[in-house]
Amino acid sequence: MKNSNRRVFMCQVVTASSAVLATQAMAQAKVDPKDAQAISLGYVHDTTKVDAKKYPKHAAAQKCANCQLYAGKPTDAWAGCPLFGAKQVAANGWCSAYAKKG
Repeated sequence: MKNSNRRVFMCQVVTASSAVLATQAMAQAKVDPKDAQAISLGYVHDTTKVDAKKYPKHAAAQKCANCQLYAGKPTDAWAGCPLFGAKQVAANGWCSAYAKKG
């Protein structure tokens, strides 16, 4: 009986560890500005590179780090955004879904 419990425990540890590692690997993936979702939202890694003609409401102070959707600390260089699933956006990035944190 003890061996069976030990085997079950070890299988659970391995499964949990694999899930954590997979989640971390996915969370570290960065949004590709050429990705269809990024293009549809006008996402760029650098807010100074936004097409002003296409997005006239964009302001230089708008960046992912001060957006309500930014899932990291304002000091994080990259963090998650629910619009891009498990991928990370640049703190200095921008997209048309920008909503000032406040």
